[in-house]
Amino acid sequence: MTSKFSISLLLFFILFNLSSAYPVKKNRSYKPCKHLVLYFHDIVYNGHNAANATSAIVGAPEGANMTILASQFHFGNVVVFDDPITLDNNLHSSPVGRAQGLYIYDTKNTFTAWLGFSFVLNSTDYKGSMNFMGADPIMVKTRDISVVGGTGDFFMHRGIANIMTDAFEGEVYFRLRVDIKFYECW
Repeated sequence: MTSKFSISLLLFFILFNLSSAYPVKKNRSYKPCKHLVLYFHDIVYNGHNAANATSAIVGAPEGANMTILASQFHFGNVVVFDDPITLDNNLHSSPVGRAQGLYIYDTKNTFTAWLGFSFVLNSTDYKGSMNFMGADPIMVKTRDISVVGGTGDFFMHRGIANIMTDAFEGEVYFRLRVDIKFYECW
């Protein structure tokens, strides 16, 4: 009788330890600690708009032609930018900062890019930078990229930026609406 009791007790402890080793995930709804909506406006240099261009092709699969994006889904193009950031979708609104970075068209069978950039803000409300990176499947209406850190008012902030193409004019101009939700604020 004692051996059966000992074995039962041992099995109970093993099962108890196994069940507590894998906690059940609870449905958590995280609330952002800070929320911003900003717009950035990108004007690609095409050989004729040097005065107001805010981005330029610096790498192209077709060699020396740095004014026309590659034909098939722009694959292989590398674009650097220094775009104005506004609080609304008007290009002529007063900028609150600059979006600085690059995007690389990285897929041969659809329009998609990899983004790596910073928002550098210098306004009365915010001073500092936010750093973003991630894949941008351009044909999807809204897409998420990671906020991986920041400085100043955004020191060590992390979260998600939901981006949406708000407007575009051919391959020369586009405007992105960036809905930023920080889930880690220091």
